[in-house]
Amino acid sequence: MSVTEGPAARLQALFEGHRLTPTQRRIAHSMVRRAADVPFLSSVELAELAGVSQPSVTRFAVALGFDGYPALRRHLREVVPSGPPAPDAGSYNEYQQAVEAEIENLRHLAEVLADPEPVRLAGRILAGSRPLPVLGLRAAAAQAHGFAYFAAKVHPDVRLLNEGGTMLHDRVDAAAAAGATALLCFALPRHPREVVDALTHAKETGLTVVTVADSAFAPVAKVSDLLLPAAVGTGLAFDTACAPMLLGRVLLEAMCDGLPGAQARLEEFDTKAATRGLFVE
Repeated sequence: MSVTEGPAARLQALFEGHRLTPTQRRIAHSMVRRAADVPFLSSVELAELAGVSQPSVTRFAVALGFDGYPALRRHLREVVPSGPPAPDAGSYNEYQQAVEAEIENLRHLAEVLADPEPVRLAGRILAGSRPLPVLGLRAAAAQAHGFAYFAAKVHPDVRLLNEGGTMLHDRVDAAAAAGATALLCFALPRHPREVVDALTHAKETGLTVVTVADSAFAPVAKVSDLLLPAAVGTGLAFDTACAPMLLGRVLLEAMCDGLPGAQARLEEFDTKAATRGLFVE
């Protein structure tokens, strides 16, 4: 995946190629989400942001090849330019803060999409798969269902895999036997072990795995051929997934660009829908 010029992309490029522990991936994810602010945070503030201990931040900096966190912060001030000051969150109530956090997630997604090639590549991969299995379990089931619903309007054979259990591998096998060359996965926290196992199996069957996940450091990254990150909001009791949903629609658009008959299929559906009176005008 190509690197864009924004602060978040520069940070992610810094982390690539390093084997990070789960705690260190959590720190990295928090830094990417707050890319503009990170160069000015103390190690204690970063630890609080990531929900880890201060020594963990120090070990993280050393794992990246720096003498300690001060050296990492000096480097960040050189390579990650500061953006416009963030609005004062103190004037927002808890619900507004959750919305503002989602807006920031969408801004980050827009920054990542400044380089459209990864999404275009994913669209071509998915468009070429007949059938196209779409996997999403637990928290990600809604994202997979939404993508599959719209994709079925333009793709001739979409197979939704939104239930786990012993038959999940069988359904992956059936899709591969029918000619599938790729699998699309939506993976959101908390990440079910079953999803990692299913993606491992999909790769073993020869499928190319394209994954929309909450972070480039998510557990599914190691079993994905192409991972497209979109952060979730964590300010409420249950995570919010506006950015992954939007990225799914962007990916759907890119897939349509790779399907020569997509527009004709949409027009055919609209004609039939009007004839049947499916929708209230």
